[in-house]
Amino acid sequence: YIRQSNSCFLSFVTGLRSGKLGEQCEAVVLFPKLFQKYPFPILINSAFLKLADIFRLGNNFLRLCVLKVTQQSEKHLEKILNVDEFVKRVFSVIHSNDPVARAITLRMLGSLATIIPERKNAHHSVHQSLDSHDNVEVEAAIFASACFSAQSKDFAAGICNKISEMIQGLDTPVDLKLKLIPMLQHMHHNASLASSSRELLQQLVTSYPSTPMVIVTLHTFTQLAASSLIDIPKQLQLLLQYLKEDPRKAVKRLAIQDLKLLAKKAPHLWNRENTQTLCECALSSPYNSLKLGMLSVLSTLSGTIAIKQYFNPGTGGASAPPRLTDLVKLVQECCYHSNLAVAAHGVTVLANIAISCPEKDMMQLEQDTVMGLESLLVLCSQDDSPRAQATLKTALTSLVQLLKSRPHLSQSAVEFLLCQLHLARDPSRVLMCHALAAIATQLPVLGEGMLGDLVDLYRVASHSSTDKQQELLVSLATVVFVASQSSLSAEVKTVIKQQLENVANGWTVYCIARQASRMGCHEFSSELYQSLRTRVASEHFYFWLNSLKEFSQAEQCLNGLEDGDYSAAMTAIAEALRSYQKGIASLTAASTPLSPLSYQCDFVKLRIDTLQGLSQLICTCNSLKTSPPPAIATTIALTSGNELQRCGRIAMQMRVSMDEFRSLAARYADLYQSSFDADSATLRNVELQQQSCLLVSHVIEALILDPHSASFQDYGTLGSVQTESEYERRMMSVFNHVLEEVEGLSRKHPPVSYLHTGCLCDAVIALLKVPLSFQRYFFQKLQSTSIKLALSPSPRTPTEPIPVQNNQQLTLKVEGVVQHGSTPGLFRKIQSVCLNVSSTLQSKTGGPEYKIPLDSNTNEIEQRVEPHNDYFSTQFLLNFSILGSHTVNVEASVVDESGIEWKTGPKTTVSVKSLEDPYAQQLRHNQQQQQAQQARPETAPAPQRSSVYARFQ
Repeated sequence: YIRQSNSCFLSFVTGLRSGKLGEQCEAVVLFPKLFQKYPFPILINSAFLKLADIFRLGNNFLRLCVLKVTQQSEKHLEKILNVDEFVKRVFSVIHSNDPVARAITLRMLGSLATIIPERKNAHHSVHQSLDSHDNVEVEAAIFASACFSAQSKDFAAGICNKISEMIQGLDTPVDLKLKLIPMLQHMHHNASLASSSRELLQQLVTSYPSTPMVIVTLHTFTQLAASSLIDIPKQLQLLLQYLKEDPRKAVKRLAIQDLKLLAKKAPHLWNRENTQTLCECALSSPYNSLKLGMLSVLSTLSGTIAIKQYFNPGTGGASAPPRLTDLVKLVQECCYHSNLAVAAHGVTVLANIAISCPEKDMMQLEQDTVMGLESLLVLCSQDDSPRAQATLKTALTSLVQLLKSRPHLSQSAVEFLLCQLHLARDPSRVLMCHALAAIATQLPVLGEGMLGDLVDLYRVASHSSTDKQQELLVSLATVVFVASQSSLSAEVKTVIKQQLENVANGWTVYCIARQASRMGCHEFSSELYQSLRTRVASEHFYFWLNSLKEFSQAEQCLNGLEDGDYSAAMTAIAEALRSYQKGIASLTAASTPLSPLSYQCDFVKLRIDTLQGLSQLICTCNSLKTSPPPAIATTIALTSGNELQRCGRIAMQMRVSMDEFRSLAARYADLYQSSFDADSATLRNVELQQQSCLLVSHVIEALILDPHSASFQDYGTLGSVQTESEYERRMMSVFNHVLEEVEGLSRKHPPVSYLHTGCLCDAVIALLKVPLSFQRYFFQKLQSTSIKLALSPSPRTPTEPIPVQNNQQLTLKVEGVVQHGSTPGLFRKIQSVCLNVSSTLQSKTGGPEYKIPLDSNTNEIEQRVEPHNDYFSTQFLLNFSILGSHTVNVEASVVDESGIEWKTGPKTTVSVKSLEDPYAQQLRHNQQQQQAQQARPETAPAPQRSSVYARFQ
């Protein structure tokens, strides 16, 4: 890695040294790509020092290129190690006679404000440049002042008076004042600074009533209030006053924009009067654009606590009924507005009111909401324009949320959507299918009623191979799978297959097969995967599809299990395991270095081991018949004092099985912890597999091993958990049923009898009868997060150890970079990185035997560090007092915003060789020589040596 970065950097340096301006510029502008590819400080520091030399010695165009590179690489600036040297080279240009060069330097200093916030010479230069007579330099000084004010409390306090004088000065041009005013938004470092800035802005908004000045001043007012927090209620009143009284549309639009910003920032500070004023302005406004903006603010507020404060003012006396308020009147009027965006916000607010404000007279409000939604859906479903589709999506989202909190409205809503599906355009049908799938997931009882209409629609759904037609086929098939609840009839399969054969492309077939695997329709998905295997152009894709086909066939083997038929269950598990072994071989062949498929392999291996454990458990239960306890088992139990001896050899087998399922549960927990990028449904699926293993181990303990101390209190809340999918719902139902059966049996009959083994086998079959769901993360990775570590000191070659003396400590510096995919933080974000460093002694070399404390023999250190701009670094002191070869392991894990630790890796290993201190080694050699000399006269005297020395006496 280091060699690659060095060679790449040298090629860039060659371009910088070129005598041609074009080649120099090309080399400069390519540096951000270099930083992205090699984001560690050792390269970034050298690169920025080279850029500083180009900035110091080059012309203004090269300086401008360096400035752009610096601004694009803002997240890498803190990795500059020689900040003083870098700033020294850049700062030397500030003394140039060229005002453009000084202006570029000022902008450069402003871009570096994050790493030099308290650099006094930079502050002084910015102060001086504000008095320049060159407009370019003054504008650059204003930019630098804003950057330093945001970072430095001292600079903001020192520049505030200067900015105030320039703004209030009569000789300052108006256009310059418009650029100076936004700087006041950064004066929030203390209360007095914020108060003085607010007073100045208040004077400006009164003294300069022109439209540009009012707009800039009000927006700066809002930004300052949002940062200081304490002035938000006053700012709300000011903005609402301008919205209500100022006749200029531009000012009203700015007020609406800032009100929406404050609605997102602090909705809890909106009182009833603020919301009421906004409603009155919207009711009286004749302009659709302004009404749309105000409704957008109300839509933002309606999903927060502000809507409850509006209907329940608290100490303000009795509140009016919801239907009589101006807010409800406004949104009911807007639901039928000719402008689709206005209507969308109207139904959103009305739906949020119906959801969050349950009152006695909510029935009429619910009906009004449903009627408004239905009218909007009818209007938008006939329009293919992007605006209509966006409005339709908003309306359907509000409908699904309303039905989730008001389930009694679902039946009529589903019938309406099914009716509209036949009449709507294809893009609208896709969105309606998504809504139907969400509703059927929330209320599975409605699925059966949908199926007939959906199948009829599927027969005539597609007549061409356009993208929307293909997407419609996938969406309709998804709703069919959800409505069928993993049991597809032959008629449904035939209809879908006919459509796929006629117009569907390979990707559409794959998407439908993937959805079938997610919904538990494994027989159908297996057939689709089988048809796709020979239609791909890569052997990795072939092996991937072949593995999916085998997994689906394996799960299909478990689909026909019946209660009480234990031998058939053993046969089905054996067939499923054969298919799974074939599938895991294909899955391994499908993996590549860029796509290792680690989660898929781990999940399938765990499934295989779980099935083997369940099969072994059934065999153990059957052994009670083939090898019952001996006649003297009771006597042996009384003699040994071990009640389990009464059960015979089955007790030991059950204990082994219980330990195996606990081990499987621990492995599922490890898989859960390693899946940081997985979606919530996938994580819940892994959690359910873990809970099923824990359930089996608990049942074994409660029925056979320790029925007296087994407790069911920890599992009593399973029935009250809110389920999000049909698979989860069925698994929770099985859990509760098994626990009820076990609890009743353990109280009535002592172990071990055929009733106990039969209950265990029934629990196994009940778990296997629920079709396994392969969730999204098995097929698709929407979020990608990885960590790259760099250790220093590092060996020259991978096999060469790092030498260290045994009386010294090794300082190990660990640097890391967090790398993201296209959608960072989609499911969860990294709050901190946990680094664990440990060392183990590999081989011990000869040396003196010292009595070394036990705690100094090993190193086990853990440290948490918060990444900044996706970069982190820390240091560890390691002790290697024992001479020999040691292996140091550095493992990284991440902690998300909820405080949950995820074992994401990576794990890096480095070798260290502990050498004896040269001084101690010399002393030891001298002592050995002295001991040898003292021992030599006793053993072998040398008379000749004395005669030689006698000549010199």
